[in-house]
Amino acid sequence: MTDARLRRGRGSLTVSFFVQGVTFALLVTRIPAIQDRYGISDGLLPVFLAAVPILAGVSSVGTEKVVARVGPSTVLRWAQPVVLLALLAVGAGSGLWMAAVALGAFGLAVGALDASMNMLGVSLQHAYRRSIMLGFHAAYSLGGIAGASLAWAGAHWHLSLFASYLPVVVVLLPVAFAGSRWYVDGDGKPEPAGTGERQNGPQSVAFRLLLPLCLVMTFAYIGDSTVSNWSAKYLQDVLHSSEELATVPYNAYMVTTLLGRAVGDLGVRRFGAVLVVRAGAVLAALGFAIVAAAPGAWAGMAGFTVLGLGLSVIVPQTFAAAGRLFPGASDAAVARLNVFNYVGFLVGSPLVGALGDAWSYRGAMLVPMVLVLVTVVQATSFGAAKARYGGDHERSRTVDVG
Repeated sequence: MTDARLRRGRGSLTVSFFVQGVTFALLVTRIPAIQDRYGISDGLLPVFLAAVPILAGVSSVGTEKVVARVGPSTVLRWAQPVVLLALLAVGAGSGLWMAAVALGAFGLAVGALDASMNMLGVSLQHAYRRSIMLGFHAAYSLGGIAGASLAWAGAHWHLSLFASYLPVVVVLLPVAFAGSRWYVDGDGKPEPAGTGERQNGPQSVAFRLLLPLCLVMTFAYIGDSTVSNWSAKYLQDVLHSSEELATVPYNAYMVTTLLGRAVGDLGVRRFGAVLVVRAGAVLAALGFAIVAAAPGAWAGMAGFTVLGLGLSVIVPQTFAAAGRLFPGASDAAVARLNVFNYVGFLVGSPLVGALGDAWSYRGAMLVPMVLVLVTVVQATSFGAAKARYGGDHERSRTVDVG
């Protein structure tokens, strides 16, 4: 496999991560507008919101079977356009059933998309023989910032959901589809022709070995969903900030997540995945501690900022670790691990809300703090501690191809 093909594969996958970041942000940041458009009651809204990650988890499990025959690049090539069109459908519908169908399609497609994107990322990292996974997720974070900014502009100018979504889909759909021609499947090999069996090795995925990484993934997303769902409310209700100031912590969190991922691969190459993940977990726990003890809004924002730096490295390295742990079945391992992304998303927000109502929101912030510290203990699952690039296949002796 030529260096040029690997570079093109890496570039096209980076674009795919960016597009997904934009798309997902445009959906989640306009949930109030979606609720108003379809007249979804407050009681029914959690059902709609829970259905998306549940369907995504089911789809992620199914993707494991599909990629065994056609490869993850084929799944991603078709899943990403479906996600974009489902987003547009969310903005175009009028009846409640239309919202259900559009969000259902979004959930099913996004599960396949998330799984196949990370499968390709893991296999490309193996082909590069150095850490590049954090760079892909940095592109996702950048897309999230861009999508949130576009959503803010749409709300500021009082645009309908359809008017907000249509230009984005018109631009990104052909970009994503055109870029998909350069995806590279498994370890730098071109995608299999036709429907022949995909060779990903005979190794089976033992769940007891994957379980520590599943726990890390779940706890990381509990932390992430705590920030996305509760940061504004926490600043306004607990730390008594203004409504305008309460919108800042999530943006600060996203920016520091981007920064952490942008430089994270360098850290993995220099110090190894284990040390980087442990440092990230400690930083994330420190961020939650600062938030819980914050005397005012600015201290709270500092805590959420530290949180972004800490959590930024954990999820990408968890996917990479699954690929190293099961080199002969990395696609299956990534697909199963990806399910716990949605488990954490589903558990995190209700858990913090219930603890906040029953106890206090300051106390509730200590729970994800403790959970994320579990990663410090489980960090040995991320590879050999002395491996500079996080695993035996990521040694410095190899040629840099990008």
